[in-house]
Amino acid sequence: MNATVGLAARRPDAVAPDGGEIAARLRGLGRAAVVALYDELALAPKPGLVSFVDSGSHGDMNAQTFLRSLFALRHCFPRLAHLGAAGAAFSALETEGIAAEARMLLATRGVNTHRGAIFCLGLLCASAGAVLARGDRLGADALRQTLIADWGDALSARAHRAGPTPARTAHGIAAAQRFGLRSAGPEAALAFPVLFETTLPALRGALRRGAAERQARLQALFETIAVLDDTNLAHRGGLAGLRHAQRPAQGFLAAGGVFRAVGLADAEAVHADFVARRLSPGGAADMLAAACWVQRVCGMR
Repeated sequence: MNATVGLAARRPDAVAPDGGEIAARLRGLGRAAVVALYDELALAPKPGLVSFVDSGSHGDMNAQTFLRSLFALRHCFPRLAHLGAAGAAFSALETEGIAAEARMLLATRGVNTHRGAIFCLGLLCASAGAVLARGDRLGADALRQTLIADWGDALSARAHRAGPTPARTAHGIAAAQRFGLRSAGPEAALAFPVLFETTLPALRGALRRGAAERQARLQALFETIAVLDDTNLAHRGGLAGLRHAQRPAQGFLAAGGVFRAVGLADAEAVHADFVARRLSPGGAADMLAAACWVQRVCGMR
């Protein structure tokens, strides 16, 4: 896909790429995205997902693969934040995202570790850059409103784009079309409702209840698995696999989630079940990383 890079002229003096206070803050937004992806990697037990403990349901990657990917992506998120601050057209964001995917695949020897995260966190970094360029305070509402106002039409058009499916996104889109699910593209066009209405409130709610960061992130992950149309699960296990994954997540939450002495042990049992069935909720993992990023950067002006 050859997208044309272009910058809109809405805010020509919004950011000085070679220095300045706002440029430093934009770099901070991007670095926070890499830290958030590390937060997700370090969490365990995560049902079917890679961590420092094991490779979950994946035979082609481990934690070291993810670390190589994170190192390769360390510059892409700051670039996307700068593009957002400069009023970039969606084509510019898409071009940077495709270049980031290429760097990821080179670092991982062809293994897809963070394609969905590049898309989600990249858009959020761009949206945050636009918010900061206006001098506004970062918050969930500002991020969503900016995402829709600046790139909503382009995201909607992308979600309904006709023609052959790009090979790099074929599996998730094919699963969504086959089973009538809402994939990452339509989710983004709606300004990530699951992230902002389920994952982030779950993370913040658990922290307010006194949960440690590990438990709060685990609670948020399970609440996300329980409701998300995760095309990674559908690709691996069909609609039956997706629904099977949602049931134990819902059961875990109904029993009290992480707010029990046996919470971590129950999460470990769900993890073992996912591994046995080769199920991996990669979409939910992306939402968790995004929630960790929002939690970290919100309040920045």
